[in-house]
Amino acid sequence: MKRISAFILKLFGWNMNYDIPEEVHRSVLVSAPHTSNWDFVVGRLAMWAYGIDVKILIKKELFFFPMGWFLKALGGIPVNRKGGATNITGQIAKKFKDQEKLCVMFTPEGTRSYNPNWKKGFYYLALKANVPIFLGYVDYERKIGGIAKKFIPTGDVEKDIAEIQAFYRDYKGKFPEKGIR
Repeated sequence: MKRISAFILKLFGWNMNYDIPEEVHRSVLVSAPHTSNWDFVVGRLAMWAYGIDVKILIKKELFFFPMGWFLKALGGIPVNRKGGATNITGQIAKKFKDQEKLCVMFTPEGTRSYNPNWKKGFYYLALKANVPIFLGYVDYERKIGGIAKKFIPTGDVEKDIAEIQAFYRDYKGKFPEKGIR
């Protein structure tokens, strides 16, 4: 699957950075900017090309037959986003304790529209599970993507989120007007 995925990305003009640290296999992976459903396709192909068995949290409403089977095969984990706290952070943190390799990908905007107020679940998960955050990116303008930087959360949520968002300002989503400003 690695070679086929890399070939498909190259065929469509993507130049991916394949120099990734081994630590990514046990991390929280942030992927931004998220402005299109195509981000999932490009990101999924990239993870296969990298050999990373990434897990993705997806709203449970999409897990109906046969779509649910398909999403689980792609690494999807159904998440209930309605009603009170679901303790998904604690559940996923426990998975990190139980598994030697686990990479969970987040699109912190939480939507494909412009959103300056990122969801912080990825950050709290990294803190609780004591794993690094890696910053993955796509840039449709230059047709590049990769995993660029390891980020260790300090516990100062607002400062750290601002620093992570600043990293992404140079990358353009498929619809740049919906991306980070």
